[in-house]
Amino acid sequence: MAVYVDRAKVQFRGREWCHLMADTLEELHAFAQSLEIDARLFHRTASYPHYDITLEMRILVIEHGAIDADRRTIIACGKRLKLQLGY
Repeated sequence: MAVYVDRAKVQFRGREWCHLMADTLEELHAFAQSLEIDARLFHRTASYPHYDITLEMRILVIEHGAIDADRRTIIACGKRLKLQLGY
């Protein structure tokens, strides 16, 4: 099992954001909780379930074991997470 962070740089409200994902929803939520990432940053109904995190938070999650992932890895991970949610 692993947690992944993409390389996106989405501009929103004056900050740059990227996406945190994992092999399972349980692992994703546990990892986010361990770093006190606000549950409101979880997007269940987005193209792929994920947490939005700032680029500053990206550094922190990598320091705590998240894997810097390319687009192909993120898409594959997202598909698995969607299946777990049943859509």
